[in-house]
Amino acid sequence: MKPERYFSVDIESAGPIPGKYSMLALGACVVGNPEETFYVELKPISREFIPEALKVSGFDLDRLEQDGEPPAEAMKAFRRWVETAAADHKAVFVGFNACYDWQFVNWYFESFAGGNPFGFAGLDIKSYFMGFSGRLWSETTSSQLPQEFQPETPQTHNALDDARAQASIFEKLLLAGRIKRS
Repeated sequence: MKPERYFSVDIESAGPIPGKYSMLALGACVVGNPEETFYVELKPISREFIPEALKVSGFDLDRLEQDGEPPAEAMKAFRRWVETAAADHKAVFVGFNACYDWQFVNWYFESFAGGNPFGFAGLDIKSYFMGFSGRLWSETTSSQLPQEFQPETPQTHNALDDARAQASIFEKLLLAGRIKRS
């Protein structure tokens, strides 16, 4: 089995599901090396949106239509970056509420880039924390994490900033888990 390399991934979207709504931005970094990053803003695939989603992210669909990367180019570039950064390791998708981000990333990889280099699963930091701490699911929001697991930088709804913050949370949880087991 290959050793694993964890990739913290965050997205911003125009709504709750891929296909109907567009992924607008994708940010990623290597856990343990938050300066090794990928970021892209994408052209929308539809004009459908939930107003609150655009308000949270601050994106404008008209601007992205002009300035965003075509999804096929964006996802092929992301795939190359993941494969290069993973090198001889197994690439593992990590997200805070990974179910949400992974559904978009997987759909876009399958639709525009010929497959997902992460495979068919992702690691959810909220679930990891729940198992680690014994807390209830309702107690796993980022604001409820103990101070020792809080990231050094705030989450801003910029996909790259949030990927880095999530990587920090996950790295601290991994370290605490190692200490707990020893």
